[in-house]
Amino acid sequence: MSDGSNIKGYVHSLESFGSVDGPGVRFVVFLQGCALRCKFCHNPETWHSAGEEWNASDLFQKVYRYRNYWGKDGGITVSGGEPLLQIDFLIEFFKLAKQKGIHTAIDTAGQPFSDNPEWLAKFEKLMEYTDLVILDLKMMDSEGHKALTGKDNSNILSMAQWLSDHNKAMWIRHVLVPNLTDDVNDLENMHRFISELKTVKKVEILPYHILGLAKWISLGIDYPLDGVPTPTKEQIAVANEILHTADYQN
Repeated sequence: MSDGSNIKGYVHSLESFGSVDGPGVRFVVFLQGCALRCKFCHNPETWHSAGEEWNASDLFQKVYRYRNYWGKDGGITVSGGEPLLQIDFLIEFFKLAKQKGIHTAIDTAGQPFSDNPEWLAKFEKLMEYTDLVILDLKMMDSEGHKALTGKDNSNILSMAQWLSDHNKAMWIRHVLVPNLTDDVNDLENMHRFISELKTVKKVEILPYHILGLAKWISLGIDYPLDGVPTPTKEQIAVANEILHTADYQN
């Protein structure tokens, strides 16, 4: 069995004590690279596949030093960027984690998902070492999704269905942007889709914020949502009601 010494990954940053990216206290690894260009992205510096190079075993040893803080409910979450773009590295990293009995989670937009047999075989292997998938559903309408992110969403929805069919636990997240991702019909379609999935444990609304605006400016990228307000408490409440977030238990 490989010890992870030859599998390289590109890391954007590390967060030692994450509290929102999975159950309990998490060590969060943010990987570099993403094919989506979401208009509300708060980490545009992760788009390109640069970053600090690590091998899986060295990174795991660094992360594992924090295990005493995780308790029985915490563990490791890999986010991004888009972690599934580095699926070989992720497999090796999570394999090491599961050898130590650590809870593992992936925070993903699902865009790399493919039914290509070679890729799907890797994904199936990754799921053997993954306890939870935190999936970001940005929009149901395919054309709207393409306008929002630059990519179609058919494979993302296929991934959600695959996870349900293969009994893999999911959290669903939706970023709520006024006049962009708060369309009532689209939210109702999202609720119908989610309600047909068998393994969803939690549904969350993530209110849009502008904390990433400075990064767009520093990178010299025009910010497409300049002037868009954060959602009001009322708008958030409406979205929570439509998506029935209170019906799901962590």
